[in-house]
Amino acid sequence: MASFPAIVLLHGVGMSHRSFLRLHPLLAQTAAVHSIDLPGFAGLPVPDRNVPVAMMADALAELLRRVVGRPAVIVGHSMGAQWAVETASRHPDLVSGLALIGPVVDDHHRTLGAQALALSRDGLLEPPRVNARVTLDYFRTRPRWFFAQVRHMLAYPIEDRVAEVDVPTLLVRGGRDPIAGDTWVARLAGRAARGSVLVVPGKGHHVERTAAEPVARGILAVAASSEPGEGP
Repeated sequence: MASFPAIVLLHGVGMSHRSFLRLHPLLAQTAAVHSIDLPGFAGLPVPDRNVPVAMMADALAELLRRVVGRPAVIVGHSMGAQWAVETASRHPDLVSGLALIGPVVDDHHRTLGAQALALSRDGLLEPPRVNARVTLDYFRTRPRWFFAQVRHMLAYPIEDRVAEVDVPTLLVRGGRDPIAGDTWVARLAGRAARGSVLVVPGKGHHVERTAAEPVARGILAVAASSEPGEGP
């Protein structure tokens, strides 16, 4: 395990490490895994300044240096995919691979209304236990901070930034995810230098919760391909 790349899990906007309660232990059987609660979420204090995606990525980079201490595979769900990509773009020495689960925001639907509608549609697909945990995490996030981060989420051009990253990059989506659609995810994979796609049939946006086993296998394959001497 010591030579296997570390794995860092980043939740989405309004979420917490609870997004990965099923995924984390599966990955931890093979790798050193860190589930991160980002500032202002999960009941943590809200920063007293504006924190755009780039600033959050720089803070994550400092955490990677201090806590992980070696290149890591970063797994980001939803807006977490943006923070993951930006960290890899700004600090390539710290990131050996990416897994982007339900990445946002589709540039053909980059409005608050479109995203709210897609989120509502996804709620009809998710099991009650998932909706309950998502709702509880939302309640733990201050509205001012939540909507400030949503504004950054809507403005972030992930389709351009992912093209600047040269590490194995896995795009993951549930086959019924109305937020990260099939065409959008395929386009992101095509923009990535070393992109591939994993679709889990029948699942929605929170596929990391509802189908943790295939998602874990995909992430571990990325981690294995990012080891020195391995190909993409």
